[in-house]
Amino acid sequence: MTQENLAFKADIAFSSVARIEAGKINTTISTIARLAKTLGVDKKDLMEF
Repeated sequence: MTQENLAFKADIAFSSVARIEAGKINTTISTIARLAKTLGVDKKDLMEF
């Protein structure tokens, strides 16, 4: 899935998705929850380092 598709499906701005993935911004737990739901993964999977 592209960042653009993810942003659209999760109803998040594309620029936010790109900056989150690049580690340039912090995000809220609600955004993490929306991304996880869209990707079909658990929230904790998006927070592993």
